[in-house]
Amino acid sequence: MRIAIKISIALGIGAFGAAIVCGLLAFAAHAEAATPKRGTLATTATIAGRDVAVTVYNENLGVVKDRRKFGIAGGVSELKFTDVASSIDPTSVHLRPQGKNEVEILSQDYRYDLVNTDKLLERYVDQSIDVATKDDQVKHGSLLAFDLTSLVIQDAAGGLAVLNRAEVRQVGLKEVPKGLITRPTLVWRLRADEGGERDIEVSYMTGGMDWHAEYVAVLEENGSSLDLQGWASVENRSGATYEDAKLKLVSGAIHRAQGPRPVPYAADKRFMQFDTAVQLQERGFAEYHLYELPDRATLANNEVKQVGLLHAPGVRSVRRFSYDGSVDGAQVQVRVEFKNDAASGLGMPLPGGVVRVFQRDTDGSLELAGEDRIEHTPRNQTVRVTIGSAFDIAVERKQSDLKQIDKGVTAASYEIMLTSHRKDPVDVTVIEHAEGQWEILKSTLPHTKKDSRTFEFTVRCEPEKPVTVTYTVRTRV
Repeated sequence: MRIAIKISIALGIGAFGAAIVCGLLAFAAHAEAATPKRGTLATTATIAGRDVAVTVYNENLGVVKDRRKFGIAGGVSELKFTDVASSIDPTSVHLRPQGKNEVEILSQDYRYDLVNTDKLLERYVDQSIDVATKDDQVKHGSLLAFDLTSLVIQDAAGGLAVLNRAEVRQVGLKEVPKGLITRPTLVWRLRADEGGERDIEVSYMTGGMDWHAEYVAVLEENGSSLDLQGWASVENRSGATYEDAKLKLVSGAIHRAQGPRPVPYAADKRFMQFDTAVQLQERGFAEYHLYELPDRATLANNEVKQVGLLHAPGVRSVRRFSYDGSVDGAQVQVRVEFKNDAASGLGMPLPGGVVRVFQRDTDGSLELAGEDRIEHTPRNQTVRVTIGSAFDIAVERKQSDLKQIDKGVTAASYEIMLTSHRKDPVDVTVIEHAEGQWEILKSTLPHTKKDSRTFEFTVRCEPEKPVTVTYTVRTRV
């Protein structure tokens, strides 16, 4: 049985007209797919039996595992798999029939040349169409040619009419041309020993997917503890929606072969969905760490979905002050440090991301104290978050002397004066650098060598009592 459908398309109204066409074609394709055909049998999935799992990586990559039920005919048949990502990497597609009966894959196609107004008109060149203009005239005839600005119509008497597309209100087409698709589709040609219903699992890689971590830390006034809450933000711009999917996130940079990658859809943050009722479960995977959502979730296209990563109250922390003249200018930096271990209230690998530190004001409201980005942090490592400059600690640094001792050997003296206007005493770590072969000849405070070009002083700053660190370093280059 052949389905005849009258289609009207609007021209001159851009994307809206294309949307009307796609909607009509989707209905037509559904009706046609439900109609038995002679010759090669084409089958589509039973969505009710669909089972989807999605693994999202950090670098514009997702891996989709999609299992559906199909009615497979004995012998040679064609299998159509719709609702796949438009950013799919077709070379990564893998089809795996479930069950004992043998199914041979003869060929595989990825069809993504989606229908639009011009593709419909291309199929109707030299065929009859009806054109309604904005002044309510209707012209009947054969479409001879078209471009972005005009349509050329020949009537039954042989007369020609060149119509401005901007003046065309509607074009009537008698049916859906064969071969046009309304959504990206994977198509396999199969040979099966026996017919029957089968579970078919398709896996593929796709671009347009990413995830990143964000943390909110609420710091106690004295800096001795904080409450840490982590979120995983999952972005899906792959061009497909994954209903009721099993969701996994992989933290770490995997190695990938160089080459062209699928181009994702343009970013369109239509909405952001928060899921506060669940928290990801973490475990090791290969050389990375994997976080799995315990309950299934729907990952809609063009959606940013946030799920709970961790919640750790009362994490032991310390506030540190430091000054590095080579990078900080005349500002003492403040950072918050805490150990990522069980004793501190944590002890799980922390994916890299932005940490926003808040502190309560005297009226109880939370105010932003600063933010910083952390790298992937394994268990039992120290997390350091720089939150800003110390307003109440002034610093002055100068070189007080420079002597040439020998060829390639110099002795330089420096002074760093710190003045604290805080109510409580604090320790400031002064970080200095030297190049070549160096040696501290003298200093007013002991120094600690950190590496081949870095050494530090710990300076106790009492309120309103300036303190000066002086040292002389000899270098040989």
